[in-house]
Amino acid sequence: MPDMAYSRAYETYAALDSSKFTYSLEDLGEGKAYFSPQPVSGTVAREDMPAYPYQNDSTGYNLSKNIVNPLPALDSVQMKEAERLYLVNCAICHGSKLDGNGPLWNNGSGPFPAAPKDFRLAEMKTMSEGTMFHSVTYGKNMMGSYASQLNTKQRWMVISYLKSKQSGDSTGTKAVADTTAVK
Repeated sequence: MPDMAYSRAYETYAALDSSKFTYSLEDLGEGKAYFSPQPVSGTVAREDMPAYPYQNDSTGYNLSKNIVNPLPALDSVQMKEAERLYLVNCAICHGSKLDGNGPLWNNGSGPFPAAPKDFRLAEMKTMSEGTMFHSVTYGKNMMGSYASQLNTKQRWMVISYLKSKQSGDSTGTKAVADTTAVK
C-alpha cells in the first residue's frame, strides 16, 4: 500500500505536493487525474452573482461609478438581513447611525487611528452605488476589503441598505421646503 504514506485527502495546513496533486495537461493523456486548488477561471459559485469586473486600481475605481446595483429593490425581509449584515460588518467602525462613530472610533477615544467615513455627509450621499461597492470589495484608505467576509450579493445588499438610510435622511434634520415650486 504505497499510497498510505501520504494521505490523498486535503490536509488543511500542509503545503500541496505538486508531484502528487497537480499534473500538466500532457499528463492527462496518461490517464492521471488533474487537480487544481483554484476554481476554473470565470466560474461563479452557486447562489452567487457574476464577479465584479474592475481591478483594484485608480482606473477601476473611476469606472466603478458607472456600475448600478444589479439587485432589485429589497423587500422587508431582505432589508432586515441587509441591516444585520451592516451592523455585524460595518457598524463596528461606521456606527449604527451611519455617523462614522462606531465603537472602534468612539469620538477618537477608541483604538482605531482614523475616523471612519460618516455616511450622512453629502459626498457620501452622492457617491454612486458602484463606487461604494468597489470600496467594500477592495477596501479604501484605512478600511480593508470585505470581499472575504461578504459575498457579492451580500455586499450589494449592504449598499442598498446604506442608500435607503441615506435617502431617508438619517441625519435627523428636516428637509427645507422648496419655495420656488410652482403652485
